[in-house]
Amino acid sequence: MRTPAGRECPHYYEDFHRGRAVQECRLVAGHAHSLRWRPEDCARCPVPAILQANASPSMRLTLIIRKRWLGWFGRKLEVRAWCTVHDVPIQNPYLGCPQDAADNDALRLFREALEKTDD
Repeated sequence: MRTPAGRECPHYYEDFHRGRAVQECRLVAGHAHSLRWRPEDCARCPVPAILQANASPSMRLTLIIRKRWLGWFGRKLEVRAWCTVHDVPIQNPYLGCPQDAADNDALRLFREALEKTDD
């Protein structure tokens, strides 16, 4: 669904049908340590770019919104990624799980082809 910032995100939901006014981010919903989501948070959210760079089905994302610098200067959006196959945290969600990349035969063949061209 298209976010208020104009980008596509599968975790954003809105419903304005027949007088309803529902807007929510389903990555933030239910997280105890996060502030409440606001529509203007979508403008700075890295999740659509992460999903565009890496659409791994085994990666689960969590978005936590925190106060910045004593709560005065805006909000900080922190994304955490987790690999459900190997049950490990993902350090760089743009690249995905390194163990998934090592297990992927297509990537292995691509690396081998690059090594042959370097010689």
